[in-house]
Amino acid sequence: MEMENAVAKQSIPLLTPYKMGRFSLSHRVVLAPLTRQRSYGNVPQPHAVLYYSQRTSPGGFLIAEATGVSDTAQGYQDTPGIWTKEHVEAWKPIVDAVHAKGGVFFCQIWHVGRVSNRGFQPNGQAPISCSDKPLMPQIRSNGIDEAMFTPPRRLSTEEIPSIVNDFRLAARNAMEAGFDGVEIHGAHGYLIDQFMKDTVNDRTDAYGGSLQNRCKFALDIVEAVANEIGPDRVGIRLSPFADYMESADTNPQALALHMAESLNKYGILYCHVVEPRMKTVGEVGECPPHMLVPMRKAFQGTFISAGGFTREDGNEAVAEGRTDLVAYGRWFLANPDLPKRFEVDAELNKYDRPTFYISDPVVGYTDYPFLESTTA
Repeated sequence: MEMENAVAKQSIPLLTPYKMGRFSLSHRVVLAPLTRQRSYGNVPQPHAVLYYSQRTSPGGFLIAEATGVSDTAQGYQDTPGIWTKEHVEAWKPIVDAVHAKGGVFFCQIWHVGRVSNRGFQPNGQAPISCSDKPLMPQIRSNGIDEAMFTPPRRLSTEEIPSIVNDFRLAARNAMEAGFDGVEIHGAHGYLIDQFMKDTVNDRTDAYGGSLQNRCKFALDIVEAVANEIGPDRVGIRLSPFADYMESADTNPQALALHMAESLNKYGILYCHVVEPRMKTVGEVGECPPHMLVPMRKAFQGTFISAGGFTREDGNEAVAEGRTDLVAYGRWFLANPDLPKRFEVDAELNKYDRPTFYISDPVVGYTDYPFLESTTA
């Protein structure tokens, strides 16, 4: 029986083992970083122990939800932080639970930039960004509430190193909490993406203008974090093709290629890229499946793809060499045993979008059934 199972797994590309630097993964199904807004007062909570533990398999790779690097990094209610001792201590039992089940766990470190308002900022100050261009109000992901944004304050050139340092300290804190590494959040219209994208960045200093200058902030952070914890424990998430939070680029192919090539200088572990078909949150558009191949070929480390994948096209992407690993968000949220379900080609639980971002510590969080409980 064991042999039959092993043969079955080998015929499913997503379930083949993969060596990611020092980490031996038993399969290629990654838990994508998912904001869940259940870290009350920015402190990770005990219910996250169960949530992440449920989604851990031996040799599985998990990326924690976006985690703020400082008190100016927040833009949503009850998202976790990692800038205080209290945050570090609160993460420890969560990380321990993932390790106890044999998982590899990275912390995604994050600054929202202008995707915020005074209510989330220290002393009610304006959010910071590369620019003072304001964001238009947006309908929240629940489809009902309207998010209002305070016009941002443009960072001076002299202030930028301190923001870079916040990421470095957050990475150090993540290691103290026991994480195996960090993923720098450079996607989805947040601070790093704001610097990279030419429709947002209107600076005239060393951090604006040319493509190289616009990517300098991201690469300064990569360098600082890699120097702090070792490049073999660092990944970055990018969405060059996306237009989240009014952050589009007029030449995403050039941006993608420049970042992939530049990252090679630092020898970081992986590059995690959002598929071009994900133009906005939750909407899978039509796009040829090979658009990330030039970026994948240019980058010398592990390549992770995310965005709208099913079991079938995830297997295809791995089989065709378009990616090494595939990150699943909503399907992993709703199916804590997703790798097992992929193995036996079981029906998937449907996800419940209205409960993605509610504060409840159980409902829509740890109450999705496992395969055993649905067939019992």
